Amino acid sequence: MYRFLLSRQWVILTLVALALIPTMIELGFWQFHRHERRVAQNTLIADNLKASPVPVEELSSPGHVVPRADYWRRVTATGTFDTAHEVVVRRRTSSDDRVGAHVLTPLVLKDGRIVLVNRGWVPGAANQRDYPDVPPAPKGEVTVAGRLKADETTGASGIKDLKGLPDRQVMLISSRQQAELIGREVLGGYIEQTEPEAAGGSPEQIAEPDHDSIGAHMAYAVQWWLFAAGVPVGWIVLARREKRDRENGTADGTTDGTTGNGDGDGDAPDGTAPEATQEDGSAIQATSPR
Repeated sequence: MYRFLLSRQWVILTLVALALIPTMIELGFWQFHRHERRVAQNTLIADNLKASPVPVEELSSPGHVVPRADYWRRVTATGTFDTAHEVVVRRRTSSDDRVGAHVLTPLVLKDGRIVLVNRGWVPGAANQRDYPDVPPAPKGEVTVAGRLKADETTGASGIKDLKGLPDRQVMLISSRQQAELIGREVLGGYIEQTEPEAAGGSPEQIAEPDHDSIGAHMAYAVQWWLFAAGVPVGWIVLARREKRDRENGTADGTTDGTTGNGDGDGDAPDGTAPEATQEDGSAIQATSPR
């Protein structure tokens, strides 16, 4: 009945189906885990943005690696800006996707240590090797507030740390690199400034991270699982159709053929031998042997 399943064509089809089912299930779980991570990140961002601000010295120190639990924590810092060691971070986009740079200015704290402050976005220069037009930082002692961020790495950001860049231009925000350039202790991570707002709106402050949308990962996960469930269903439908087509083909082959009556090849219905005829069509008289 189903012996055709042992044919080469059906063996290959079955193996492909068996390989697709676990693959699609795994892809579904991959999207599901991405959904879970997105939900967890949104919760973390929302909670940290709601938390009361604390002095940055309580959450970081020289050489400190900011843990994920402290990402986007609201912090404050009081000190004076060191514009002599200010740098710009290349190839950064604004809230409306214009390409420019972030302004990274060291803030010297009262104890002499330094924390890096990302003051915001400015348009890039016409020539990429030129230093962009950066509004000066406030003079004198200031108190800034913002979101604590971890040092950037190529692995986490996907941005290559290019060498041979023009003076005072960098690709990544790294407290370790800036500590070597400045020659002083720099707190790990940096502050993404939110207060006070810059005069004239430049540098343009970085927008708050999105923590409302969850993306379509859950929908993709359900789609992959539905595809996995559809593979065996499709296999069964194809197998039953093949069986039906073969049965119909066999039935057609037996009913269309013609067969004799089984009494002899070419005999007349009454069992007598057919009458012989001459070339002119007249019958030949049969004679009995003497």
